Amino acid sequence: MQRRHFLAGAGAAAGSALLTTTVGESPARAESPVSRPVPAPRQPTSFGRVGADFVKVGGNYGNQNYSPLRQINRRTVSRLGGAWHTNLEGGDTSQAQQSTVVAENGVLYVQTSQQNVFAVDGRTGAVKWKTNVGSETTNMRGVALDESLVFTISGENNVYALNKKTGAVVWKTLLLTEDAGSGDNDGCDPTNGQCGGSVGSLAGAVVYWDGLIYVGMQGSTVGARGRAYALKADTGELAWTFWSAPGSGEYGNDTWAGESWKTGGAVPWIHPAIDPDLGVVYWTFGNPYPRTNGETREGDNLFANCLVALDAKTGTRKWHFQSVHHDIWDYDNVMAPVLADVRIDRRMRKVVVYGSKVGMYYILDRTNGKPILPMEERAVPQDSRQKTSATQPYPTGESYLPQAPRLDNATKPVPFYPVGGVFDTFWDRATIIFPGAGGGADWGHVSFNPNTGWVYVGYGLINSAYSNTVGGRVNTARPLGEYFGGGIAAVDPRDNTVVWSIEKEWSLAHGNGILTTAGRVMFQGGPDGVLHAMDDETAEVLWSFQCGAGVHTSPIAYEVDGEQYLAVFAGGNSLPYPDIPRGDHLWAFKIGGRVKQAAAPTPPSKRNQVRTTAVTAAAAGNKVTLGRVWDTTTGAPGATENTVAQNAMSPQNLSVPKGTTITFVNPADNEYAHGAAVFFEYEFDTGVLMPGDTFQHTFDTPGEYFYNDPIFPQNTAKIVVT
Repeated sequence: MQRRHFLAGAGAAAGSALLTTTVGESPARAESPVSRPVPAPRQPTSFGRVGADFVKVGGNYGNQNYSPLRQINRRTVSRLGGAWHTNLEGGDTSQAQQSTVVAENGVLYVQTSQQNVFAVDGRTGAVKWKTNVGSETTNMRGVALDESLVFTISGENNVYALNKKTGAVVWKTLLLTEDAGSGDNDGCDPTNGQCGGSVGSLAGAVVYWDGLIYVGMQGSTVGARGRAYALKADTGELAWTFWSAPGSGEYGNDTWAGESWKTGGAVPWIHPAIDPDLGVVYWTFGNPYPRTNGETREGDNLFANCLVALDAKTGTRKWHFQSVHHDIWDYDNVMAPVLADVRIDRRMRKVVVYGSKVGMYYILDRTNGKPILPMEERAVPQDSRQKTSATQPYPTGESYLPQAPRLDNATKPVPFYPVGGVFDTFWDRATIIFPGAGGGADWGHVSFNPNTGWVYVGYGLINSAYSNTVGGRVNTARPLGEYFGGGIAAVDPRDNTVVWSIEKEWSLAHGNGILTTAGRVMFQGGPDGVLHAMDDETAEVLWSFQCGAGVHTSPIAYEVDGEQYLAVFAGGNSLPYPDIPRGDHLWAFKIGGRVKQAAAPTPPSKRNQVRTTAVTAAAAGNKVTLGRVWDTTTGAPGATENTVAQNAMSPQNLSVPKGTTITFVNPADNEYAHGAAVFFEYEFDTGVLMPGDTFQHTFDTPGEYFYNDPIFPQNTAKIVVT
């Protein structure tokens, strides 16, 4: 065990008291934690221009999410206001939005989930052009620009090049097709099964560099075999494909048992980084398939859970680093890698920062993939049924969040589940583990700030309940009734130590990107729709603005005629809170802006809600039936016992008038004992009810009561007393 310092409270100011907490298994402690900012050396100019323009998701090729603009600074940020506001889709709230804006020559470019690409005047918010690229949605997270074109993807798996001035389609290339005989150009031949169980879909932000565009895809949850693409920017012709679950005879194929590679997953669903000086693209690849059942894919499963360095022109693998061997936790660690030049032990080092869901960073030499600091292959818990790896890599340094559930924050586990920390095992019994499948950190873009030399990351404090997928079990369910939380951390990449980690009220891991600036202010939005400006040394909140929908994209900074603007696209998300407010709000801000904040939407619930339609106590006969799924067709409990479903309480959502007596029943024809006990707020506990037993309770206190079955704890329900 190890002691770790966390700043207490949201936006704790400089000098705030340190809350010392005990956390679980952590990386090895570095010798000397950093206690003050130490500016990083000047970053390579080859990473690309960021200043008046912000032409790439991530800012530059190193994904540093940093702007050198400084008009908006600690002194002036309090006068920041709305410059303009545009509802890109006419106020439509049906879709979540994950696309980060890019800016060039005073024009903003962004794509909506409705599959429309927009060019918007950065000074006024007026739409210059709009182009539709289809009707099927996908997780598109940002367009790319070259001198004359805008590049994007569509849910129909087309890659588009649009005229930058008019939005007209210049070329279109179809990828991920199943018909190899119809001109499929990604090297996928379904006649021998090499495409996988599903072809997947295109995803992530597009990246342009030196005549090529780089495009990723998703689908590891359905057995798609991962591949990364490079296309020629002028024609759309495929330049190369890198298959991340290697085929027969390829390097890494022997890390997959039998033909499990054919449905191996390992998809690159977030955009890469590029080092133009080295001619290398750095791409992260996701989890193997099946996600939580490793029995059919014995081996390390390369290149799942890997950072892979590829020759940017040919796609040839130069080196790789696997952060999780034989993943069974959905710890894919997919993120947009961050490149930086830092001085370590008086020596300039070219590093790549990698790692997200496990809550610890792997700081690697980007020239060769070797760890900058010692890396330990540490023995971890084993389960022969899961074919678990004997060891997992632990970097020197510190984790920036706890490595196991705690009782004093949102990771407090729902009762009656087995509970574990990072790399603990499970099989058929649902087991709560933190970090969970959504992190830790996830895909919210992090920032490297050369003024402090720190990496800033948002994270979530959300458990997952893991089990294999046999018999209808849910593989990475978030336990119903659990609390959601999160925070933000600063990590010094020189020694991989945590400068500070501050818990906040919302999870900040799913698209809640961070922008740092030369004005010494950093920006990040949350699921409640509030965009915050914070001091980059202390995270003290200096300014806040309500955007009208959850902010799950990265803010950017740009300049028009010498005046600095900040822009963000606020449209909500479906994770980790299903009820995050959605919208289509494109905002720009400037010093002295007079456009007022949006009306505050209903914030998401801070608990994982039961979302089935409420049934009145009268309609249910003032009765809850244990171990049965409610049949909405008949309005009665199902006829057969269920011990694995989350909704095996009938009804799962019961509305009860104050003073009502409810009878809990374990039907006589059930095979197993069951029970029902309220957790976190005590109200009732039936004890163990054998088949045929009943228990009664009268509800006299209004409130919302979550309860589960102590024997089959994933069976969870709630009663709302009014």
